[in-house]
Amino acid sequence: MSFAVIHTRARVGVDAPAVTVETHLSGGLPSLSIVGMPEAGVRESKDRVRSALLNSGFDFPARRITINLAPADLPKEGSRFDLPIALGILAASGQVEPEAVAGMEFLGELALDGSLRPLEGILPAVMGARGMERTIMVPAGNADEAALASQEDTFAADHLLGVCAHLKGEQRLTAIAPREADDLGQGAVPDLVDVQGQHIPKRALEIAAAGGHNLLFHGPPGTGKSMLASRLPGLLPPLAREVALEVASVHSVAGSFSQARGWRTPPYRAPHHTASAVALVGGGSSPRPGEISLAHRGVLFLDELPEFDRKVLEVLREPMESGEIVISRANTRVTFPARFQVVAAMNPCPCGYEGHPDIACRCSAQQVLRYQSRLSGPLMDRFDMHVGVPVQDGRTLLRPEKGETSSAEVRDRVSRLRTLQHQRGALNAELAGDALHQACALDSEGETLLEQAMGRLGLSARALHRVLRVSRTIADLAGAERVEKAHLVEALGYRLQSGAESG
Repeated sequence: MSFAVIHTRARVGVDAPAVTVETHLSGGLPSLSIVGMPEAGVRESKDRVRSALLNSGFDFPARRITINLAPADLPKEGSRFDLPIALGILAASGQVEPEAVAGMEFLGELALDGSLRPLEGILPAVMGARGMERTIMVPAGNADEAALASQEDTFAADHLLGVCAHLKGEQRLTAIAPREADDLGQGAVPDLVDVQGQHIPKRALEIAAAGGHNLLFHGPPGTGKSMLASRLPGLLPPLAREVALEVASVHSVAGSFSQARGWRTPPYRAPHHTASAVALVGGGSSPRPGEISLAHRGVLFLDELPEFDRKVLEVLREPMESGEIVISRANTRVTFPARFQVVAAMNPCPCGYEGHPDIACRCSAQQVLRYQSRLSGPLMDRFDMHVGVPVQDGRTLLRPEKGETSSAEVRDRVSRLRTLQHQRGALNAELAGDALHQACALDSEGETLLEQAMGRLGLSARALHRVLRVSRTIADLAGAERVEKAHLVEALGYRLQSGAESG
């Protein structure tokens, strides 16, 4: 036998397209060539594979070896093809039976001594193999991650010798046991009960959690804006299993997967205001997910919002609407999911103390205007609620009220309301077209109020729709079937609180 076929998977965004490793041994001067659009990391695998085979006690054929990675028009990158290339050589040279590798897929980087090193992006590969009803072999270092998608059809090995012993039937490996979502539970998140006072911001936080709305907090330094924002993930219900796998796949590709936080907990990302556009939305020569994709199905917190570079903030506008980010390069086009909820915080002025009851503001009117003008009108329009966070007095902070609401109580209410919204078809923040008009149908009094508000406040059509969505959530919290005038008034109040409102 001088020909062998091994199945593996590449990595393109959060997808893992199938790749076939074809190995052919022929006469001629000893050499090893890899074709099929291999990047530098793949071309270097020939040296790792040769050393790994020899140090593991196998013969390296002194023949002309051709490795074809098919399909040939798909760029291949990284070290994930080391193990399948090594097994292809072993199968083609008769050191492993070709029938033993049929119906299996292999992934792994080889060290020079034959041991297997963990890889990024294992989870999408395991899910892809499962979809084609194949078993898959992964490095032992990725076993915990692979267990999330395993159905007892995934094996993990720490050395090339262990893989070969399994294929030869000499020492079978134990399949990775599936790990249910409930095994890991809800990760540790800050509790809302720690926030003293601030009843209106906490009310807004519950509305945002219930409807999936974007929220902007503004107020002087030290009033608890960041503290409030960090409580939002704890108000969100645990992710459903399939959604949790979708989120975990993004983190797997980014190399940031961790089970420590509880993988069903919605992610929370808080990039520093010096972050670049690529860091925020993703990109690079080999596209990788950015912060907005790492916040997929969770919360993206932007603290000190006006301190971000304006061009960086503007790239958020499209994914905030579409729920995905498309990155195009000369030879590839990658789509990353980015359905996230934005919570931002900002001071009212450069010194931060405009409107403070005790500390005088040092900024001129022109400085305040320039500071707030760093945020464009279209970006501000995409925040459903603009909520002021006032200064608390010493009594409130030193003598906390009894019976403060905990995150668990709010989360239960939010879970019930989100179930109701999904029965209607989508979260309130995602309602559009006929679904929006049906869910937010107004009586004549409500229509008159909204028409007057649109004219007096200079609301854009986008802002008007966001007011309707927020009012629908407020109505849901009140247990009302229709959006009433009181719900509209409260929703409009959250648009009035921003000093940076624009039409």
